[in-house]
Amino acid sequence: MFDEKDIEFASSLRIALTRLIKKLRKESPTGLQLSLTERSTMSLLYQHKALLPSELAGMEMITNQSMSQVLNHLFDLGYITRTASESDKRKINISLSADGEEVLLQFRHERDEWLAKAIADTFTPEEKELVVKLIGPLNKLVDYKS
Repeated sequence: MFDEKDIEFASSLRIALTRLIKKLRKESPTGLQLSLTERSTMSLLYQHKALLPSELAGMEMITNQSMSQVLNHLFDLGYITRTASESDKRKINISLSADGEEVLLQFRHERDEWLAKAIADTFTPEEKELVVKLIGPLNKLVDYKS
């Protein structure tokens, strides 16, 4: 179905993107205290404003029990709030606290700042323009459903 060059290209792209993601994680001192799932959960809460723990677990593709541990840690740090649902008092809505939002935006800023500096220091103008053109196609990959 795919020839060897296609597979090698896919492998090279995967390796480069994985290494870049790992590098970005290390370049945020603020984000180092949190696991990848904790940071991702905070991002989901920032995006959706409030979610049920079961919704978060589904989005993160982890068990409800694992999400409970994530949420307990974020709550202990003061990064989330828990509020009873108005429609069903048995359900608890999870939201980012003001401190949680501040921390999320801080570690995003740290990563963006490092990446901007790395691009400025290593890319030629032509390479930068090439990467700018690749952002759209890379986003298509993120949205791809098999």
